[in-house]
Amino acid sequence: MLMNYWNSGLDNAGKTTIVKKIMDEDVHSVSPTLGFIIKTIDYEGYKLNIWDVGGQKTLRSYWRNYFEKTDALIWVVDATDRLRIDDCKEELHGLLQEEVCDEALGCLLLCFTALTVFSSGASLLVFANKTDVTGCMDEAEIQEMLQLSSIRTHKWHIISCSAITGKNLKEGLAWVVEDSKLRLFLY
Repeated sequence: MLMNYWNSGLDNAGKTTIVKKIMDEDVHSVSPTLGFIIKTIDYEGYKLNIWDVGGQKTLRSYWRNYFEKTDALIWVVDATDRLRIDDCKEELHGLLQEEVCDEALGCLLLCFTALTVFSSGASLLVFANKTDVTGCMDEAEIQEMLQLSSIRTHKWHIISCSAITGKNLKEGLAWVVEDSKLRLFLY
């Protein structure tokens, strides 16, 4: 069985490093992702396609192009970046937003795409990355700053992690796979 996961967040959050660590690849030679990279992981009888999408501001307007048939969104937050946590919240909620547009056809198509991807309640895993760094935000603070409790359309889970040490990456992956399995046959 194939599952498609969309791995995103702001630039420098550690998205690619997380994917590399899960795949037991070298995490010390990571450069910014321009566009996207697809990695496939075999996990407990499932094939997981992880779409690792660049987070630079210039790329964010293209994010919706990668949404089709996504089983889960893995949102990576840099727990040390207090200055951009509001931007992180706005981008996350912008992705999850289900607007109803009735103006131009382009707007209708864009809104339809957003609705079809996430209206099924795709799982939302929030990785609070870099929590091994002293002075970082903890899970509770990130949950509050991202206003995760206001998200009612998706089952979400937040977990602190370190892409460098691997702390809690397997646990996060296990949660998102288990939650995704609950909806596999609802499409």
